[in-house]
Amino acid sequence: MSPGRAAYPSGGDHPRLARRLGLGDAVVIGLGSMIGAGVFAAFTPAAAAAGSGLLVGLALAAAVAWANATSSAQLAAQFPESGGTYVYGRECLGESWGFAAGWAFVVGKTASCAAMAITAATYALGGEARAAQVVGLAVVGALTVVLTRGITKTARLARVLLTVTLACLLVTVLVIAAFTREWAAPWAGVGDATAYGILQSAGLLFFAFAGYARIATLGEEVRAPTVTIPRAITRALGLVIALYAVLALLLLATIGADGIAASALPLLTAAQAADVSWAGVFVRVGATVAALGALLGLLSGVGRTVLAMARRGDLPRLLAAVDPGSKVPAVAQLWVAGAVAVLVLLTDLRHAIGFSSFGVLLYYAIANASAWTQTGEHRRWPHWVQAAGLVGCLVLAATLPIGSVVVGALVVGAGVFGRVWLQRRGVPRS
Repeated sequence: MSPGRAAYPSGGDHPRLARRLGLGDAVVIGLGSMIGAGVFAAFTPAAAAAGSGLLVGLALAAAVAWANATSSAQLAAQFPESGGTYVYGRECLGESWGFAAGWAFVVGKTASCAAMAITAATYALGGEARAAQVVGLAVVGALTVVLTRGITKTARLARVLLTVTLACLLVTVLVIAAFTREWAAPWAGVGDATAYGILQSAGLLFFAFAGYARIATLGEEVRAPTVTIPRAITRALGLVIALYAVLALLLLATIGADGIAASALPLLTAAQAADVSWAGVFVRVGATVAALGALLGLLSGVGRTVLAMARRGDLPRLLAAVDPGSKVPAVAQLWVAGAVAVLVLLTDLRHAIGFSSFGVLLYYAIANASAWTQTGEHRRWPHWVQAAGLVGCLVLAATLPIGSVVVGALVVGAGVFGRVWLQRRGVPRS
């Protein structure tokens, strides 16, 4: 019996979620969760850190993300339950490691939700404005209503948002490419970038790739999960890596690393540089919709992890309630929405991205360690892949902005040590 199996039999102690998602639905949710977090949010702080080394940082982030994705896919095929690495850590490494992964995910991805709400509001309003917080709160509330109505409605909305996003991106890229008169070499000046800056940019850009975890956290709602989840994770990540590479090359060739770092809306700046400011409407619509799609996937993923932790007593058990009609963890989703709303009011985009990346990199470090323990028919990739993913996660987490590292370590550490303290005092997990 694995270390965490006794704590939660997979039988029927709790109401189960309904398996209603197919391969296409899972890929769409993964794509929607990643695209909004990329060029529209993470490129600016990453360019500020790496300068012309942005492409190298992107490649490193993609490599670490791929190693993590293969580990997540391998684990999800064996443990197709809601909760992602929280479940995998418990099953493969023990309860404490599972809790550490779940807690890091919840706090990190709650910050991600706030970042996406702020991004959606910023693009919708055309720039930073006092009203952005109000709009961000309204967005969180509206998407939470959708999430509490059922996973199939969530998947349909994700498909619509992704279609609009990709259409706007395609038009924007084609217009900028057609009207740009002066091109620069995207790799010019790479030799001037520092190793620390490149590693920090990779850690910040990892924020843009981490959305494939939504697929694993929805494992209890996917049909034929042992086949669907691995395929959906790798396909979604592969498509997003290609898209990010194209967009990064375009931005570096048109406005350069300094232009990306100086703009909260880099694609809009690129359109202005090409004298096609009229294309800004496509940028704003695409970015707003992309951020909404990412936020939708993030909220659902955090809600499912909270559900899994509450089922096992690591969070209050009232959060494990499943609505009998919609078959979704409605109480957990409402609590997540409340936490995100607080962060929308208290944080800014750069700090939210750094804090989120720190928590999620720790989460995937535990995922890689868990996948390392798998044997026999459950092993799909060699051990060196998990080793590379584990080392990559720890290095990128350590080289994030120092404020993000300190705050992230304090919050994650407080949760882990608080759980240990309660256990030693004999406080029941209820």
